[in-house]
Amino acid sequence: MQRICVIGGSRYFGKLLVRRLSAAGHRVTVLNRGSTRPPSGVEHLVADRDDEAALTAALGSRAFDVVVDQVCYTPVQAAVAARVFAGRTRRYVMTSTIEVYDPATAALPYVPPGVPVPEETVDPAGWQVAMDLPWRDAAYLEAHYAEGKRQAEAVLTRTGGFAYASVRSAHVLGGGTREFTGRLAHYTERVARGEEITVHAKALPTVFIHYEELADLLRWAATSDFTGPLNACSDGPLDVRELAAIVAAQAGREPALRTVAAGEAASPFSFDRHYAMSNARARALGFAFSRTTDWLPGAVAEALNTPPSPTT
Repeated sequence: MQRICVIGGSRYFGKLLVRRLSAAGHRVTVLNRGSTRPPSGVEHLVADRDDEAALTAALGSRAFDVVVDQVCYTPVQAAVAARVFAGRTRRYVMTSTIEVYDPATAALPYVPPGVPVPEETVDPAGWQVAMDLPWRDAAYLEAHYAEGKRQAEAVLTRTGGFAYASVRSAHVLGGGTREFTGRLAHYTERVARGEEITVHAKALPTVFIHYEELADLLRWAATSDFTGPLNACSDGPLDVRELAAIVAAQAGREPALRTVAAGEAASPFSFDRHYAMSNARARALGFAFSRTTDWLPGAVAEALNTPPSPTT
């Protein structure tokens, strides 16, 4: 049994992570802004993680074996966490994203299409950090999401107060109404309605992970001892046409695809650039991944059975 603090943990795979940590016998504390209470038996602390004084006061004299940070988006937030949790935990795990590898958002080493992107493509130890950018501005943060994650990783990598690991998640699917990004619904609703889906002429594959598998991996990462970045994706990259075909097979009708040129806007998961991750490091450390094509039809069926939104 370990003492584990989850920052965030109020929705989607974070909520599932809290349940699974608790079911495994760990003493779990959830720290968030109070909008959603954790399940019975889980301690709940309410604080704004951006407010260092409030965060310190909420924690009091508590210490943890592990902190799992689900909602760290900027280097400023990472720096606050580094100061507050230094001496309070021996291990810190941050949930990061595949988007740190997106070549559209940073000058990154070239990886040939078809070659899965390894963790060392983005090395947080050497990544430049700019604390004076307008990270607290919501519009700026949305436009610079990938860079915010890269710089947050960099700050936590360089702190000396605890062992640090980041989990770079692939695109997360599954969960029906809990899949709050709406990206899979974009396909299921359009295919079901016979509406157009825009795709790039030379769309490149990407990688996915089921929300339950990601919760399991984060639970495993919390109680492991590896450090540094770790890619988390199911086996088997898919391109947008393969994704649309799986949706169409479940919906029982053909998708209406319209091709657009490279550089033009297209449907989610249609990429004209390559950044499909390699999960070799996680496999070598002992985590066994599923195949995307084994769980995706079920996730699509679940989404098809979810009442559609008025517009997508």
